Amino acid sequence: MEKRRLSFWQIWNMSFGFLGIQMGFALQNANASRILQIFGADVHELSWFWIIAPLMGLIVQPIIGHYSDNTWGRFGRRKPYFLVGAILASVGLVLMPQADIFTAFLPPLWVGAGMLMIMDASFNVAMEPFRALVGDNLRTDQRTLGFSVQTALIGFGAVIGSWLPYALTNWFGVSNQTSEGAIPFNLILSFIIGAAVLIVSILITVLTTKEYSPEELALIEKEKAKSVDIDVVVENKESSLLDVFEDFKKMPTTMRQLAWVQFFSWFGLFGMWVFATPAIAQHTYGLSHTDSSSTMYQDAGDWIGILFGVYNLVSAIYAFALPYIAQRIGRKKTHSISLIIGGLGLLSIYIMPDKDWLIVSMIGVGIAWASILAMPYAILAGSISPKKMGVYMGIFNFFIVIPQIINALIGGPLVKYAYGNQAIFALVLSGVSFLVAAALVNKVKDVDDIIQS
Repeated sequence: MEKRRLSFWQIWNMSFGFLGIQMGFALQNANASRILQIFGADVHELSWFWIIAPLMGLIVQPIIGHYSDNTWGRFGRRKPYFLVGAILASVGLVLMPQADIFTAFLPPLWVGAGMLMIMDASFNVAMEPFRALVGDNLRTDQRTLGFSVQTALIGFGAVIGSWLPYALTNWFGVSNQTSEGAIPFNLILSFIIGAAVLIVSILITVLTTKEYSPEELALIEKEKAKSVDIDVVVENKESSLLDVFEDFKKMPTTMRQLAWVQFFSWFGLFGMWVFATPAIAQHTYGLSHTDSSSTMYQDAGDWIGILFGVYNLVSAIYAFALPYIAQRIGRKKTHSISLIIGGLGLLSIYIMPDKDWLIVSMIGVGIAWASILAMPYAILAGSISPKKMGVYMGIFNFFIVIPQIINALIGGPLVKYAYGNQAIFALVLSGVSFLVAAALVNKVKDVDDIIQS
């Protein structure tokens, strides 16, 4: 049995829920540090609050991957998980910027951090099955296109989420002013809109996408095993959650090699997400790290949203070119070149003369971001058994969240003690990390290349 060849629009609908997920994720990435600072967090404490995100991914994704591998019912295999994840994430989106309404029970800073945890856990519940769904449903020759379409939708969603606070203020007159400890109304409204879009986009995927049954996937796996001798994990015994540890030990060679590429890529991304707002507010706008309640700081925060929107827009456009570039020069070389461009983009932030020039830096970051979201997954999917697609996509997330946890633990102390509270040097370190990841891509074995050659 061979997988069906899907049309472009079937692939588009299958991944459409990622638009809403990434819109919510972008609102969090661009604004969580600002919200936490308004609630009272100091700049060197930000990475400690952000450690919640990778910890949730480390715990949640392998578990969700395992159970989605072993779920089949009237609603499908993967779809029930990302629907529940979307609902819970929407609750977190609505409540995080309004954490001050719970001050009768807890300080708003801790409520905000708690809502950040809920959002991150829920985003992870929703995202992992989406990655596995592309691996489940697409043929080898369509996987790069599938992950590229997913990347494009991630980019479009992130652009909307990143630009929304700025657009509400500058196009529709919604206030971005703040008093001591109060979140601007443009942020509150943005998060509510993000929650609504998240639910609608997930429902479009749920209602338009058909999944393969476990029996169909078993037949596909047998055909693949006959066709070529590759490093694919096959398990016939009854599965349990404890098998995640055994699966980790048996991970394919390709995954082990990609692990180091992912480590340095996501170490760099995490540093950018956490420290972009204080870094650019200080280095480009000339503010001190204690000016988080000033009007100029809110303007800087809104501009960060524009910059994040730029790199996500670039990634959405570049994602459509990725399948053609990869077909001509290979996935590994495509990913390596993209990471180099992104690393140079991050390093250039230090020398840019004003805020408008930072758009150029973000173009480079957007090229790397598109490749990070597509190429490693396209390479990985060819080395995994369909029966283990979910759990291995979840285990692969270890190599995304572990570097973020490490950065979260050391990033704040580095800014405070090594960089003298100058967060710009955290972005410089992120750029260097991208360049290291680019060098490591060349050691990776792409199984699909072997099959097609």
